Amino acid sequence: MTNVDYSDVPARLHGLTYDQVKVGDRFRSANPTITETDLISFITLTGMNEPLFLDELGSVEANYSGRLIPGALVFSYAEGLVMQSGVIHGTGMAFLRADVDTKGPVFVGDTILCLVEVTERRAASSGNRGIVTTRNTVVKRDGTVVLEYTPVRMIRGAAD
Repeated sequence: MTNVDYSDVPARLHGLTYDQVKVGDRFRSANPTITETDLISFITLTGMNEPLFLDELGSVEANYSGRLIPGALVFSYAEGLVMQSGVIHGTGMAFLRADVDTKGPVFVGDTILCLVEVTERRAASSGNRGIVTTRNTVVKRDGTVVLEYTPVRMIRGAAD
C-alpha cells in the first residue's frame, strides 16, 4: 500500500466557480472517524447485509483483522467530505461520472480524509459552465491510501 503525506495541503472552505479552478489546485477535507453506527446505518439503508460487514467473525473468516467497511461507504464518505468542504457549494451543477479504484481495507474506527487535486478543466460546449476533473485520494490517518477516484463534474462559471 502507498503512503502519502498530506500535512502541507490546505483545507478548502469556500465554493469555487469553474473560472477560479486551476489545474494543480489541491485541498484536503475534514478527517472523521468511521464508527460502528456509520457502518450499521449504511448497510441497513443499502441492503448490503453481507456477513463480511455485519459481524467481526465475517471479516475474520475473510482474513481481515477487524470490522470491514464497504468500499461503497468509503466512496460515499469521501463524496460527503468533498461536499462538506464547500468547494462546490452553489457552483456544482452535475456529477457526470467517476472511475473508482479501491486500494486497501477500511475498518470501524479508522479515521479518513480526502485529498482533492484538479487534474483537468475545460469549458463546457454551451452555457456559462465548465467540466472539472479531479483526482480524489482517500487516506487513513497513518497516510495509507485506501481509495482513489476521478470524478468529473459540471461547475458553474462566474456570474456575468
